[in-house]
Amino acid sequence: MEKNVLKAVKRDVKTNLNSLRQKGLVPAVLYGHGFTPITVAVEEKPFGKLLQASGANALITLEIEGKPESALIKSIQRDIIKRNAIHIDFQRVIMSEKIEISVPIHVVGEAPGVKVSGGTLEHLTRSLKVRCLPSNIPQMVEVNVSTLEIGQSILVKDLKPIEGVEILTDVGLIVVNVVVPKVEEEVAPAAAAVPGAAEPEVIAKGKKEEEGAEGEAAKPAAGADAKKPAAGAAAPAGGAKPADAKKSEAKK
Repeated sequence: MEKNVLKAVKRDVKTNLNSLRQKGLVPAVLYGHGFTPITVAVEEKPFGKLLQASGANALITLEIEGKPESALIKSIQRDIIKRNAIHIDFQRVIMSEKIEISVPIHVVGEAPGVKVSGGTLEHLTRSLKVRCLPSNIPQMVEVNVSTLEIGQSILVKDLKPIEGVEILTDVGLIVVNVVVPKVEEEVAPAAAAVPGAAEPEVIAKGKKEEEGAEGEAAKPAAGADAKKPAAGAAAPAGGAKPADAKKSEAKK
């Protein structure tokens, strides 16, 4: 692995962090292996270039006031909007001791099952957990998919071995595979309501039949005397007809 040197200066924990950032410095801390943590600051631009060139798994030599310290980037805190580094955690490593670390998987090539047959490439395992000496940490693990047809896959056990690196990830896991693309079933749109359609006609018909039934019920029954007074109506006194009753009143 390429040696990356990054200069750092010690800082007081009471130092205003915003003032450091305004000067182009990133607050950081170095810890690990039972040593007392050291609060430091590194220049933002050199750190950004190192990260871009060597990746997040870069083995770094921190020069703290002339004293070299071997370290790895443990975590980076970034500004929510600008995305620049605002704090870094460095983990001290001993060059003679193996460490466990996750290494990203990078897919290269174009699968015939995708380009020719129209399949879909699925990238299922995106990093590998490995054990190795700090000097043997790979920046990434490349997976070539240029021979994959539909239905074929590459497992962890199919990856090329890396000298001095032990893979700890389950060897049976699928890294990438090519599958038949999923076909989405088209759902037919619901029929638009049309005037005179079956359902509205049934409703209208039922309404008319109901109105007709009510009309028939209102008519008197066949053969019934329409002039007969309704039940409970008062009959003229003495059984006289209405005309006779008027004449009797006139004589009085």
